[in-house]
Amino acid sequence: MIAEHLHATPAALALTIADELRAALAERGQATLAISGGKSPIALFEQLREQALDWSHVTVMLVDERCVAHDHADSNTALVRQHLLQGAASAATFVALFDAIPADLSEAALLDLVNSANQRLSTLAFPLDVIVLGMGEDGHTASLFPAAPGLDNALASAGPIAWVRPATAPHARLTLTLPVLQMARHVHLPLSGENKLKVYQEAAKGANPALPISLLLNSPACDVQVWKS
Repeated sequence: MIAEHLHATPAALALTIADELRAALAERGQATLAISGGKSPIALFEQLREQALDWSHVTVMLVDERCVAHDHADSNTALVRQHLLQGAASAATFVALFDAIPADLSEAALLDLVNSANQRLSTLAFPLDVIVLGMGEDGHTASLFPAAPGLDNALASAGPIAWVRPATAPHARLTLTLPVLQMARHVHLPLSGENKLKVYQEAAKGANPALPISLLLNSPACDVQVWKS
């Protein structure tokens, strides 16, 4: 099921996420938050870090990560540390998907990274409490890129992590798998820009592997809150 929020702001989304995390903390004593990187969510991160939460019992992880060093300009890990894990939010536990990247990113090396990441996440309680996704104009979400090598496994594996090597974007990626995204308790998709809204409208019509976001939007097992700004 899709629930749409019109004229949405980062502040409104941050308040909703904070409420969902508080509910998880009250019920289970711990909360998990999986977030997307890139430039789009920076304003959200800066609102979210100001929320009054028991951050010391919140675990933060990435929905996906580019296979680059953490000091690389394209690192989502660096972006989260800079814009979210500041002030009171620095008390959260951040689980990076890897510590270092091998020089040779062969398929075997990517599989080693996946296995290591899955081991890192083995202590987390699933389903994840809150996931914040993004969407590209090609219909990708997380790093589920259309027709990319590794996509079929990422759509089917219980994972929770799989590798994808998109032909249309730089860097191989590690990503949460579709089944893990579908089972999350709360899924949010902020959207802005006319082109992305058109892609979203097409994807909402029905499941189509050429638009990976559609597999989430049309999943009977998943409720997605779409925040249109």
